[in-house]
Amino acid sequence: MFKVNDYVVYGVTGVCQIEDITEVDNAELSPVQYYVLRPVYAENMTIKVPVNNKNLVMRAVSTKDKVMSMIAMIPGIQTVWIDNEKQRMNDYKTALRTGKTEEWIKIIKTLSLERETRSVDGRKLRKTDEDILNTAERYLNEEFAIALNIEPGQVPDYILEHIGQEENN
Repeated sequence: MFKVNDYVVYGVTGVCQIEDITEVDNAELSPVQYYVLRPVYAENMTIKVPVNNKNLVMRAVSTKDKVMSMIAMIPGIQTVWIDNEKQRMNDYKTALRTGKTEEWIKIIKTLSLERETRSVDGRKLRKTDEDILNTAERYLNEEFAIALNIEPGQVPDYILEHIGQEENN
């Protein structure tokens, strides 16, 4: 069970901080406990989710050590391009919803490489691919920012700098 002030990754919302754990009386059942979440990078929003929801996709934000380990693994992560656009979107959206950082990195790496390949011919990514890429980058940047105590906009440069250090060692 999480505690008040913990940072968590919650479903498709991104990084949230637990503001409170409350109990709500339910006329039909016993009282239900809820996490009260505040998305860190969204203003004026709170979310209540039942503590005992078995389908809850929520996990603790990665530690700095875990983030550094994931950054070191990025060069070796395999891309997952799927030619069929509909299948690609379904698979990528499913991967985003898992809340797994490694899945976000695969998507970012795959779509970034595809963007580079297309730009050589003067083409762009499809809008749906661009949207998925932006979402994956937002999730990753938010989580890494909390773990590294930096701003989300600083994360891409931080990753590039540390990948470069790993390759030079």
